Amino acid sequence: MKSKDKPKQFLEVHGKPIIVHTLELFEKTPEIDATVVVIIESWLDYMNDLVKKFNLLKVKSVVPGGTTGQLSIFNGLEAAEKIAQGEESVVLIHDGVRPLINSEVIVDNINCVNKNGTAITTAPAKETVVLVDSENHVSEVVDRTRSFTAKAPQSFKLADILSVERDAISKGIIDAIDSSTLMGMYHRDLTIVEGPYQNIKITTPDDFYMFKALCDAREISQIYEV
Repeated sequence: MKSKDKPKQFLEVHGKPIIVHTLELFEKTPEIDATVVVIIESWLDYMNDLVKKFNLLKVKSVVPGGTTGQLSIFNGLEAAEKIAQGEESVVLIHDGVRPLINSEVIVDNINCVNKNGTAITTAPAKETVVLVDSENHVSEVVDRTRSFTAKAPQSFKLADILSVERDAISKGIIDAIDSSTLMGMYHRDLTIVEGPYQNIKITTPDDFYMFKALCDAREISQIYEV
């Protein structure tokens, strides 16, 4: 995203920054008790102002990120630990620029963690996935019926993911691509929850305009009852 003035999560669609659209999904889901936002340190005040402006009452903490995505998640998890109630607390790790989930996906994640210990939101692969070796030769063609794309939220028992994070960091592992990868490195069983295809991470201008178009379509449907 070539936005020079502000990080992509603060780009506005229909008068709201993308991150506010995302947070409102959790705000409106009764099963969510509290939210922690991890943000670029120089934008902490700006984020706190947004929390007040949009009356995001479930946001209980806004903390600075780390030098890697994994360390940013760890900062958020430690903040969550301070406000969580009970050792069985469930935590959903989500991207601020992934506003196209819904309450059903959130609740499915919580229920799956309570039943299985983990929940990784996915979408079925639309195209065939191939695995390649170091010389770009195809080593395996993966059965599409068994192929899914890992998305977010990625959800765990708070105590479990914190235990893995702390052990990994103590061993110098600080840049795992996401939490499911890190838990997989520790041989934790991962269970999937299927989410919508449109659960994209808004990373490019195309993603931004897709989200804007979907918001426009929803607004039109409300006005004209279509």
